[in-house]
Amino acid sequence: QLQLAESGGGLAQPGGSLTLSCAASGVNFDDHAIGWFRQALGKEREGVACIRGRVGATGYIDDVKGRFTIARNNAKNTVDLQMNSLKPEDTAVYYCARGTYCTLQAIHYNSWGQGTQVTVSS
Repeated sequence: QLQLAESGGGLAQPGGSLTLSCAASGVNFDDHAIGWFRQALGKEREGVACIRGRVGATGYIDDVKGRFTIARNNAKNTVDLQMNSLKPEDTAVYYCARGTYCTLQAIHYNSWGQGTQVTVSS
């Protein structure tokens, strides 16, 4: 049975770091893509990063390039999002989702976790 569960959210100071994890049971990482999305209060959900396949092809929105890293953790069967140099505008609920392709468009993902809150504030 497919289940996605996010963890690792919380409060961070500007410039700080957090690592989010997406535990994905029932997902074959070799055949599926995992995307991380976020939705800030009053804004639309946007794709942040994605990863797919054995090679682990990745994609990022420009705003997080060089700050966020998405990676598979095979030992824990998770997909982690390492977030560094956090900014207040990174504050949002972060979701992971399963799709077929590594794309930052939410329409291409068919299973979603419940989300985890990330707040960046001093």
